[in-house]
Amino acid sequence: MTIRDVLIVDDSKTELMFLSNLLHVHGLTVRTAESGEAALKCLADAKPDLILMDVVMPGQNGFQLTRFIHRKPEYADIPIIMCTSKNLETDRVWGLRQGASDYITKPVNAQELMEKIKALG
Repeated sequence: MTIRDVLIVDDSKTELMFLSNLLHVHGLTVRTAESGEAALKCLADAKPDLILMDVVMPGQNGFQLTRFIHRKPEYADIPIIMCTSKNLETDRVWGLRQGASDYITKPVNAQELMEKIKALG
């Protein structure tokens, strides 16, 4: 699968702007959501090829949202890369157990993120 359309879920406008700009430069189409609720609306509108998921957000956190998406048959095949400030090994393991395909910590290294995206597509 070629990754062209990415949904970024993060409550930080700074992170959304940084990640959006990075992905646009690499020719990807980007949609953003600032909450779990907004992310689910975006999913209902159009299925992305990849989701970049923050963990620490108000309301439903990224672990909960990843688990929810991964358990839905219509969305289970969407790879999710968690992009978070939670940098403990237990957080990484928990994220992967919830259904994430990969895990990267903030501040996001642009080259590392693009390598992870290429590895998925």
